Amino acid sequence: MTSPADPATSALSPAVKSALTRYRVIAYVVGVMLLVLVFVAMPLKYLGDNPSAMNVVGPLHGFLYVVYLLGAFDLARRVRWSLPRLVLVALAGTIPFLSFYAERKVTHELTRS
Repeated sequence: MTSPADPATSALSPAVKSALTRYRVIAYVVGVMLLVLVFVAMPLKYLGDNPSAMNVVGPLHGFLYVVYLLGAFDLARRVRWSLPRLVLVALAGTIPFLSFYAERKVTHELTRS
């Protein structure tokens, strides 16, 4: 007898499931990169007078944040979020630790029922 691994997500359409998975992955990646930027690269630049880490991590985080925005927009379009909700989720990628919280909250809201 086979049963779904997570019965809560079985209620979601395949398109929403895949958009949610993509959003979750990029939310974690952007969150980690933002932490590296704020707690490693910036102190090295401003306290250690060594901008090399900032020159790599800064643009990388910027690129990944754009991918995060695309993932959030894709998910919002599929689940029909309001514009204020999309803006709040999009801004979560700019504040350290907030992307982790937003990802958890979005996942919980979409998979419960």
